Order: sequence, then structure tokens, then C-alpha cells
Amino acid sequence: MKMTAILKISFILASVIIGIGISTTALASEIADIIYHNGTILTINDAQPRAEAVAVKNGKILTVGAEKDIFKSKGDATKLIDLGGHTMLPGFVDAHGHVMGGGLQALSANLLAPPDGEVKDIASLQQTLRDWMAGNDVAVKKIGLVVGFGYDNSQLAELRHPVREDLDAVTKEVPIVLIHQSGHIISVNSKALEVGGITAETPNPAGGVIQRGEDGKEPNGVLEETAAFPLLIKLLGRVGPEGSATFARAGAELWARFGYTTAQDGRTMPGALKTFTAVAAAGDLKIDVVSYPDVLVARDEIKQEVSQTYKNHFRVGGAKLTIDGSPQGFTAWRDRPYYKPVGNYPPGYAGYAAATPEQVGDAIDWAFANNIQILTHSNGEAASDQLIAYISASTRKHGAGDRRPVLIHGQFLREDQVDSLNSLGIMPSLFPMHTFYWGDWHREHTVGPVLADNISPTGWCVKRGMRFSTHHDAPVAFPDSMRVLDATVTRRSRSGDIIGPDQRVDVMTALKAMTIWPAWQHFEEDAKGSIETGKLADFVILDKDPTSVDPETLDQIKVLETIKEGVTVFDITDMKKSSASLRPGHASELAFTRAVSMIDTRAGELHYHEPGNVCLCGAMARLTDIITRGVDH
Repeated sequence: MKMTAILKISFILASVIIGIGISTTALASEIADIIYHNGTILTINDAQPRAEAVAVKNGKILTVGAEKDIFKSKGDATKLIDLGGHTMLPGFVDAHGHVMGGGLQALSANLLAPPDGEVKDIASLQQTLRDWMAGNDVAVKKIGLVVGFGYDNSQLAELRHPVREDLDAVTKEVPIVLIHQSGHIISVNSKALEVGGITAETPNPAGGVIQRGEDGKEPNGVLEETAAFPLLIKLLGRVGPEGSATFARAGAELWARFGYTTAQDGRTMPGALKTFTAVAAAGDLKIDVVSYPDVLVARDEIKQEVSQTYKNHFRVGGAKLTIDGSPQGFTAWRDRPYYKPVGNYPPGYAGYAAATPEQVGDAIDWAFANNIQILTHSNGEAASDQLIAYISASTRKHGAGDRRPVLIHGQFLREDQVDSLNSLGIMPSLFPMHTFYWGDWHREHTVGPVLADNISPTGWCVKRGMRFSTHHDAPVAFPDSMRVLDATVTRRSRSGDIIGPDQRVDVMTALKAMTIWPAWQHFEEDAKGSIETGKLADFVILDKDPTSVDPETLDQIKVLETIKEGVTVFDITDMKKSSASLRPGHASELAFTRAVSMIDTRAGELHYHEPGNVCLCGAMARLTDIITRGVDH
């Protein structure tokens, strides 16, 4: 018996060895479709950090290594791509953004402050709107709306929101809606207030604020959180369902321009979900888009559509929950009062929750019970305390499993909360771009000079050996991958201050937070995030090697080309030929007039019924839901 067993084992081993030999021979004999060479190749694979060449076949990576070895797979039809000394990395994976909202940003008047725009004060904001109206006169007349995106009161010389009188000076005839860069506040003119029926008698809704004038009664045109939803959706609903598809296409294109081969739509509504599916089926998504619908309104759709497999570059990855609002807009829910908030806030003001405890607890329990990944927007300490408590309770009830729950933003995390994230297996997706855009604001107004150093605490994560991802949250910030990288490494504010030197990380760690770690976050680490044999041929080509330049110049690196499964989906030379710009609202091919030229406006009014207290972070998702359906509901 023993001898028989030994013979059987020997036969099995011999078969395995022969099989391995056949496999190796077959691999070596495969002919590549494409070979990339003559550049710096950063693989983000610790076992093989750098390579001289990469071979691709059928949209996947065939081999990675020394040029002499890779060229063994060269055939007569193999396309050789000379990198010309430039740097190739795996395509960036968007850890959190809003693709459809980014499309709207790309097509609207650009109200961003420098360096992403030119708005510095109320006067320049007004002029930007006038210029945009003149350039998009056909669209403005057709849909009866002026749209601006990205103004930031903290960056205006007046340190205040534009109010109705400021916008009435631009036009009183057409509704104007300006969306704050945080995505949580809007500013409108008198005509827009009239359309929305918002008067001195209109009460503040639960979870929102109608800001008032000096008399304490008359609306001044600034609407926070849920106070903005009905009007915003009513106005933007005028572009119709075709507008929603336009936003989806424009958003995916915008992400590709910054090297992203995977984008996220981080709070999709049921109607918008149909739009993405239709746009994908038409072959109009050139990069992957993973959707996380709102768990408070789309549970049936999530359960039905959730999948680990992309169909036409689109899939539903899980659920999205929102607990609070914007830190720079003073609507994030803190465990203590804001430091020196700018505005009419009562003593001890600490923000507010955007969802009830019952909604939060039920949503997390539902996700765990159904083994569905849940991503949760939580900025303030009190919001994160609530998230941690409910994740802990659901873990005890349902078991840990491999659900990979994600905390989105976590701007004001305490160090003990980072410990809790680590012990509970909650993936932090952080927003270090805040150090550039609002680091000075946080230091001076939201949390003060001591706590400001710990916003987006990437250093605490590194100290604990934790995976973390970084994001841009576009359209809250522009989806500029190199700005994400720069902010994570340098944490330089607009004023040049370093916001939290101990929270800085090295370039390679920052690159992992944009590639392999968000790929893991999305359960896609076997297919994306590093340049390894068998993974998708998703690449980005940069003009410089981020690991060899002065870290203070990382934001100056340019994305030259984006490649999805071996196919170029963005090439900067094509953009230069068309004289296009990466800035929103500036590219002729993204002009609002072109976007709406084929849109049919619809008669009647759109009505929106808010199911619960939620923040304006989801406004883009909700408005595109209405736009997609184009009917009353």
C-alpha cells in the first residue's frame, strides 16, 4: 500500500511538472499585440518595483520585465510603443468621486479659484458668469438657466457667499444657480427663488438652512443642504434625460484626461443608474465606472444589480450612505464646536447630522446582512463615532466577512477613531487635497491650528500599517490626479503652509493610495492597480517620474496618455491639436451649448420629495435621477 501511494504521488507530481513546463512554453511562445519600452515603468508591485518593458495581448498584460526578455514575444504584427523616456504606471483608480456631477462641472461656468479657475472675488465671479452666458447664449435661451460650479466663499476676497443681489446684477430675467465647491450649498438669484417659491414665509426644512438677510426673514439666495435640493433639481431638470447622458459621458472623459482608468460614481440614484447602463450599452464609456447607489433610496436596485463583473465598462459595486455634510462649509457633524466659523452661527455650533440614527443603523445592518459593501460619507468626529458604533454592532451581529466597508473623507478623525477603523477593518478613503484647497481655512476657522494638522490623517494610517486610498471627490475638487499626489506628499496649503508635517507620506505610498489600494477597496486587486502579468493593460503615461522629481513639483507633472486595456482613451497631443483645456467650462468641445443643442426641453414642473434628512453631497446624484426620468414623481 505504501509503495502504491508513493507511485501515485510521483505520478501526480510528474504531471504537475509537465503541465508547468507546457504552460511556460506556451507563455513564452505567445506573441504580443503591443510592447511598451524605453521609459521608466513603475509597476507598484513590491516584488518587481520597476521594469524595462511590458508586453500586452488581448487587453491584458502578457509579460513584465527586462527589455531583452520582453522582446522575445515580439512578432511581425506587434506594435512597439516607445515611451521616449517618459514614465508609465498602472492606471489610477478613483477611490471616490461623482462622475455625472463631474460632467456637469465640465459643462458649466467655471467658478473655481486659482489655480483651477480665475474667480477671486464677487466681481470676477459676476464677469465669469456674463462671459459664460455670452458664449452659451443658445443654451441659456433654450433651457432658461445659467449654471455655475465651484465657487468657494473661503477663497473670495469678501469671505462670503454671493447673494441674490450679486446675481441679480448679472441677470434678473433668467434663473441663476451656483453650486458651491463643497457640493453642499447653492447660491441663486431672485428669479430662481421665485421659481422655487421660496419666500420669507418658507420655513427651514429638516437638515437644511435657508439663509436670511439682515431682517432675519427674507431669503438672501444662499441655501444649505436639504434646503437646496428641491430648487436645484427643479432647475437642472430642465435639461431633460439627454442631459444626464451627456453629463455621464463628459464625466468619464474628464476622468480619463487625468489618468484614471477606473472612475467612481459615489451616490447614484435609480434613474441615473439606468442612464449609466444605457450609456455603457451604447459603447460610450471608455473607462470603467463603478457605481455605489444611495442606500436610503435604492436598495432594490443595489441588490438586483450589484456585481463584481463590468458590463460595457459599468457595474454596481455596493451601496453609499451619507451621515453628515461639508467641513469647509460648516455642515459636518463634529463632537465639539467649530473653532471660528464664518457666518451667522449660534454659540457652540457643531454642525448637524444629515441622516437619522435609525437610518444609519438600519442601512449598515442591511448591507452587512446582504454581504454588500457599503461606503459611508463621514467628515466630522460625531459622524465617525456613529459609523464606528454601527459597524461594530453589525460586525458582532453578522460576523466580519470580507465586505470591506469604507469610510469616505474622515476629515476630522481623531487618532482613537483611526485605531477603531483599523481593528474593525474599515478602509479609510481620505481627502488630502483638503490640505491644499482648505488647509488654511481649517487652521483659521473650522478646527483651529492644532487639529488642522491632522485633517486627512494619512500618517496615522501609515504608522499602523493600514491600507488607505486617496480621492478628489470631483466635482467637489477637480479630478486632478497630480494634485491628489502632491497634496498627499507635501500637504502644502494655498498659502504655502505645511498642514500637518507628521501626516505626510512618501511618493510611493501616495501612489499606492491611488492605484493598488483603491483597487483592493473595489475588490479589484487581482485585475488592476499594478503592472503584473495577467492584469488588465490599464496604464497612465506621465511626462516625469514622480519618484525622482522634487516633491514640491509633483503638481506640475502632466498626464500625457491614458490607456484602457491596451487602447488609448486620452492623448494630450490630440487635446493640444484642438486647443482644448483641462479646466472645466473652457474646452470648446465641452461647451454647454453643444451639450444641450439636441436636448428637448419638457413642459411642466418636476417635483422632488425628500425621503429623509440627507446632505447636498448627493444633489448631483438626485438631480440626475430626475433628469434621467424627465417626468413628475
